[in-house]
Amino acid sequence: MSLTAGIVGLPNVGKSTLFNAITKAGVEAANYPFATIDPNVGVVEVPDYRLNRLTELVVPKKTVPTTFEFTDIAGIVKGASKGEGLGNKFLANIRQVDAICHVVRCFDDENITHVEGRIDPLSDIETINLELILADLEAVEKRYTRVAKVARTKDKEAMIELAVLDKIKPVLEAGESARTIELDEDEQKIVKNLFLLTTKPVLYVANVAEEEVANADENEYVKQVREFAEKENAEVIVICARIEEEIAELEDDEKEMFLEDLGIEESGLDKLIRSAYSLLGFATYFTAGVQEVRAWTFKKGMKAPQAAGVIHTDFERGFIRAETVSFEDLDKYETMQAAKEAGRVRSEGKEYVVQDGDVMLFRFNV
Repeated sequence: MSLTAGIVGLPNVGKSTLFNAITKAGVEAANYPFATIDPNVGVVEVPDYRLNRLTELVVPKKTVPTTFEFTDIAGIVKGASKGEGLGNKFLANIRQVDAICHVVRCFDDENITHVEGRIDPLSDIETINLELILADLEAVEKRYTRVAKVARTKDKEAMIELAVLDKIKPVLEAGESARTIELDEDEQKIVKNLFLLTTKPVLYVANVAEEEVANADENEYVKQVREFAEKENAEVIVICARIEEEIAELEDDEKEMFLEDLGIEESGLDKLIRSAYSLLGFATYFTAGVQEVRAWTFKKGMKAPQAAGVIHTDFERGFIRAETVSFEDLDKYETMQAAKEAGRVRSEGKEYVVQDGDVMLFRFNV
C-alpha cells in the first residue's frame, strides 16, 4: 500500500534539508529558489517500537517495517497557479501525493535569503494556500461550465455533480480550502474525482533554529503557526531540519546520546513520519513468525478480510478467520502460547474491524 506525502513550502524554508534527513539521499539544498526542479522521492521506514519488541520476542530470520514515501516538491512562489516559477509543474506534482507536509520557516538567519525578503510564517502559509486555492478554483470553473451544460438536459448525474460544485465554488472564491466543506459520502466520491489540491490533508512543519529546538514553544513564529493550524484542525510538528540531517547520519546509540544532549526525547523526523502516516487514516497490524516479523499498513476501519488482502488477494478471497492478539497482550505474556492460555488470543471472523497493533495469523482457503 503506497503512501505518499509531498513536502511543500516557499523556497529556502528548509524543505530539501528536511528531505535529506528523511531519506539520506543528499538532495541539493542550495541557497536559491528552484534548486529542486524535479520532485525527489524517498522511501522511509515508519518508526514503531512495537516492531522492535516483537522482534525481541519472536527472534525471526528477518524483520520488515512498513514504509512511507516522501516527495520533495520544489518551492512554490506567488503566482504559481498562473505558471510563475515553474508553478504549473509543481502544482501537478502536488496532485500526485496523498497528503501535504507544509514546511514553514520559523527561524531568523541573515545568511539564508527569503524569497519575500522577510520572515513571516503566516504570510508564507497564506501564499502557498492561496496558490493551491486558485489552482483548484480554475479547475472547478472549467468543470462547472461543462457540467452545467449537461445538467440543463436534466441528466441526473450531472445535476448531482453540479450541486456539489455549487458547494465548492463559493468556498474557493472566498479564499478557503475545499477540505473545510462538510460533505456526505456520495459528495466525497464526486470531489475525489476532481483531484483538488485543497482537499488533501495538511500537516504543518515548523522549522526552527538549532538553539531553539528544545524550547520551541517559546518561539513566536511557532506560536503563530500553531494558532493558524488550530483553526484548520491541523497538526504542527516542530523540527530543526539541520539537526535532523545530522541525526540521520548517526548510529542508533549515538542518536540517543545526541538527542539527550539537546534535551529532546524523540527525533522530530520520527514524529513527522508517524504523524504523516496517521494523517491519512492509516494504522499498522503485525504478522509474527520465526521466518518473519512484519508490519502491514491498513486503512482504519478495514475488516479482517480486507486487511488480509493487503498481504495477498488470495488471503481476502479465501478468508476463513484470523487468530488475533493485541500487541499489549503479547508484550505482557511474551509468547502466543502463554497469551492463549490466558485467554487473550481470539478467533475473529469476517466482520471483525482490525485494530492498530493487532498481531494476526490469517487462516484462508482458495
